Amino acid sequence: MLRIKKGDTVQTIKGRDRGKKGKVIAIFSQGKRALVEGINLVRKHKRRTQTDQKGGIVSIEAPIAISNLMVVCKSCNHPVRIGFKILKDGEKSRFCKSCKEAI
Repeated sequence: MLRIKKGDTVQTIKGRDRGKKGKVIAIFSQGKRALVEGINLVRKHKRRTQTDQKGGIVSIEAPIAISNLMVVCKSCNHPVRIGFKILKDGEKSRFCKSCKEAI
């Protein structure tokens, strides 16, 4: 089970964008990669396909390995490790391992 989910705020711990924070747009579980807003930008050449569109060089996000990301806790405001608790009703809950708050 992946510890990072869509909508989480994450921080990169490796690579050229080390230290940047962003929101997870999508998770690709097969390749264990994530698409994060504003992180791992690559430049792509786009052709003008319609008369109202512009062509040229565009910066878009590329997937980044999940191992290079850490979830940012809302209460600590630091990148933290994630733990799991099984609640009494049998549901799994994620929590911050440093401050024990639910994520």
